[in-house]
Amino acid sequence: MSNLKEIEIKNIDHLGIIAGIIDSIGLVDIINELIGQEQGEKISPGQVVKAMILNGLGFVSSPLYMFSEFFEDKPCEHLIGKGVKAEYLNDDKLGRVMDKLFIKGLTEIFLAISSQAVKEFNISLKSSHLDSTSLHLHGEYSSSLTDVIIHCNSSNSEIQSARPIEITYGYSRDHRPDLKQFIIDLISSGDGDIPIFLKSASGNQSDSSSFAKIFLEYKEQIQKEEIGNEDNLMVADAALYNAKNISSLFGTKWLCRVPMTIRQAKELASTLLSTDFISSSLTGYYYSVVKSNYGGVEQRWLVVESTERKESDLRQLERRISKSKASALSHLKKLLESKFNSHQEAIKAVDSLNKKLKYHQINYIDYLEKESKNKKDKINFYEVSASLSENINAIKKAYQSAGRFVLATNILDEKSLSNDDMLSEYKAQQSCERGFGFLKDPLFFADSIFLKSPERIEAMAMIMGLCLLIYTLAQRQIRKALSASESTIKNQLGKSVNNPTMRWIFQCFQSIHLVKFDQEISISNLTSERKYILSFLPETCGYYYKC
Repeated sequence: MSNLKEIEIKNIDHLGIIAGIIDSIGLVDIINELIGQEQGEKISPGQVVKAMILNGLGFVSSPLYMFSEFFEDKPCEHLIGKGVKAEYLNDDKLGRVMDKLFIKGLTEIFLAISSQAVKEFNISLKSSHLDSTSLHLHGEYSSSLTDVIIHCNSSNSEIQSARPIEITYGYSRDHRPDLKQFIIDLISSGDGDIPIFLKSASGNQSDSSSFAKIFLEYKEQIQKEEIGNEDNLMVADAALYNAKNISSLFGTKWLCRVPMTIRQAKELASTLLSTDFISSSLTGYYYSVVKSNYGGVEQRWLVVESTERKESDLRQLERRISKSKASALSHLKKLLESKFNSHQEAIKAVDSLNKKLKYHQINYIDYLEKESKNKKDKINFYEVSASLSENINAIKKAYQSAGRFVLATNILDEKSLSNDDMLSEYKAQQSCERGFGFLKDPLFFADSIFLKSPERIEAMAMIMGLCLLIYTLAQRQIRKALSASESTIKNQLGKSVNNPTMRWIFQCFQSIHLVKFDQEISISNLTSERKYILSFLPETCGYYYKC
């Protein structure tokens, strides 16, 4: 029984994989170099950030005030660094590190780390995808930091630290206009959905006013980090497309969807015939190429028709037409029951209703002059006699445009960017959406933001982005290694695949423990199957499962 007291068991599970990916890009050293270390501190800022990522990807519902408790059954020295104990990871230490991260510049820190990941994992930036999302918060948020002046010895100048974002109301992508929010702008690589650039913004920021500026900032920064060049293609949704934005992107290659509020796009989508389209190499897609000079910028437009989307749009259109008819009949009934003081007033009422109708029209109109039945004061008035019919032209255009959307690029040469590649690159815009889905997953520790200052909320958003970076790096690496070696791994359904999700891989590593007995350390439950999976990951991951 005395020997049992000398046994110490700690959970490693999938955290060794996370720690290994963190080590492979030198994240701890990058953080320490950027924000510095205090003499005599028990845990460095870089180690704190590493611990926060381990917590964030632990897939447990543990907000930051439970942070140290998360590590109580984890081998902190093994995963984070020699001498590190769970009690060092307290609220005060986390708060101080987040403040330092904010003061130094969160976007710059994130880019320094992602740039190293690009170099270490040879990630292509041939295409970069921009999108934004909103995260909601509760309560009041006041700045916790005073203005900080950073002294630059090299230039003998002073720089004031950035102002925090504003937690406020704005357009809610999650349909929660009752809650305050902040925005996360994210640029991911077309190669593996790797987040390269992340920036927080105030809750009322408009995508249309910010996307072009973000692309230009991103382009400048990646060229400074020597990971990008002039051939990089910037891809975004319709929010990017307006005359001012595309003019400002002179010298930058871009691709985005054209909003249907633009007349030329709307007319093309509703008037082109099926015979105007040719088949794409992507199954279920057809396109027609059109030249445009919108905003004074020469462009190539691709009017695309999706078979799947067309079926969905037609079902919705039938419902809209039916609903529109019911509404139109109700308004017509009120019109027919109304009495007008003059013939002109009756004409005006008919014209006003006609303008409101989208798929129908009022016809067989007759204006009837009548006399009131009041014998004392006989007053003439007018009534309308009319019927309702379908607006054939409007409905035909709606059916014609079903399943269609328009893409635009300033790359005119099809040899540089083919029509099929235009479509493929735009479809890859889902890389950002997948990233946002990850950040908003209920199992992710930042699902409920509770921090009470904008600066720390911004810092937490950057940590969330780092979690996404580590997750996608691991997933890209294992998929690439499996594909290169023509190997497979069984997924949760027992099917052999070469593109497993990292979440499934993490689940495969549950119940792995570090066992310490009489000063001897061993790893339990490291099966042959788990060793096989580790062989497709960087050696830095395997280190944590060997003693």
